[in-house]
Amino acid sequence: MVLKIVENLGVKYLKGTDEYKSKLEHELRKLKFPYKALAEDDYDARRKDHISHFILRLAYCQSEDLRRWFIQQEMDLFRYRFNELSDPLVQQFLEYVNLLYEPISKDVKKRLKDELFMSTPGLSAEKVEEQSFYKIPLQDAQDLIRVRRVLLNYGFALVPHQDMVVIILNNYRTKLSKALALTARSLPAVQSDERLQPLLNHLSHSYIGPDYSAQKNTGKISLEQIDALSVKSYPICMRQLHKALRENHHLRHGGRMQYGLFLKGIGLTLEQALEFWRSEFIRGKIDADKFDKGYAYSIRHNYGKEGKRTDYTPFSCMKIILSNPPSQGDYHGCPFRHSDPELLKQKLQSYKISSTGISQILELVKGMHYQLACQKYFELTHDVDDIGFPLNHPNQYFVESQKLLSGGRELKKEMSHPGSSQLKPTSQESINSSSATTTSNNEADTELEGLDEYFAED
Repeated sequence: MVLKIVENLGVKYLKGTDEYKSKLEHELRKLKFPYKALAEDDYDARRKDHISHFILRLAYCQSEDLRRWFIQQEMDLFRYRFNELSDPLVQQFLEYVNLLYEPISKDVKKRLKDELFMSTPGLSAEKVEEQSFYKIPLQDAQDLIRVRRVLLNYGFALVPHQDMVVIILNNYRTKLSKALALTARSLPAVQSDERLQPLLNHLSHSYIGPDYSAQKNTGKISLEQIDALSVKSYPICMRQLHKALRENHHLRHGGRMQYGLFLKGIGLTLEQALEFWRSEFIRGKIDADKFDKGYAYSIRHNYGKEGKRTDYTPFSCMKIILSNPPSQGDYHGCPFRHSDPELLKQKLQSYKISSTGISQILELVKGMHYQLACQKYFELTHDVDDIGFPLNHPNQYFVESQKLLSGGRELKKEMSHPGSSQLKPTSQESINSSSATTTSNNEADTELEGLDEYFAED
């Protein structure tokens, strides 16, 4: 949860700014995270922090993508926490981690004050006076030397307090990267422990929000509303699945699981689900008898009416992103994670997303911020500037969309920009390619009547 917040704020705000630090501090306080444990000398808080860190190492060492994401968020969190330390606490920290960097004496600092001022851009003479400077071996300060931000003196780089974080971060990144690689090699032995295996298998893509398995609107959504809803309130992953089902009259197992449980979560009853899938499949190459024998069982199974009677819950974003990647002919998965960027761009253009919006989304995808890309897609298609909450679940996307469209949630509107456009239903997506009738915007609004009261509730 903490690292996810760090990622969200790091994309939304410029790291290191007062606004970024204020927002991050506010979120960490809400979570009661001990981000000042060293300053407050809180042993219990530090102990919990250390334990949680090493548990996450086990969970996030399992693939290159997970390791890269974990390292980046840990670095950003570390940078914030280090910059909150005073000079004495920095020295205490350096001693604690066995980094023997000594601050220069006041006499040396006074003698070199002009050279220090000239070699540290961004620092005024007063700031140079206030800040401590540390003697760093040249090999440890190469990044700062490369951009000429330090004074070189008798084989050492004299680094100001504000730039010490660069030195420490490089050291931390190297050690953490090696530690994750070593942990990955030991993982088979750890996974053999039946107590740890389930935890590690799920922690890296765990979801702790509502499970959306039992909705209070069960049965309130009719099958006739689904086409309109898919355009107005579906996340892009479910919109892709719905379109593929309408066009091909079939989805493979991965697509049926992902979309079927989503439909269950938005309120389709078992009877409605059976009717929905049967009516679509028999338009293709599967007759009613084959559907009843080969497909109806799995639908009833998802609703807990067959097999172990497990009431399956809809997939969260992390499960979709990290599990069961689609292969050729599949339509499940996360388009932001699993689609080729050029194909994703074409898809977004077909959804009438502005070129500026597409560029913003593709930039987030390039940085592997897939859920933030989905959040940006929500903002662009609903004409809002900031939704004010993280999106972690396709069914959450649907519920929040319906609340917004029905007036149950007030969000800050964007100023209109030339060339920007809100997503509008297109006939090509809301109809069956061969037999369904075109759905207009007015008809879609009429079909969605009756849902306002439900989705306006908190």
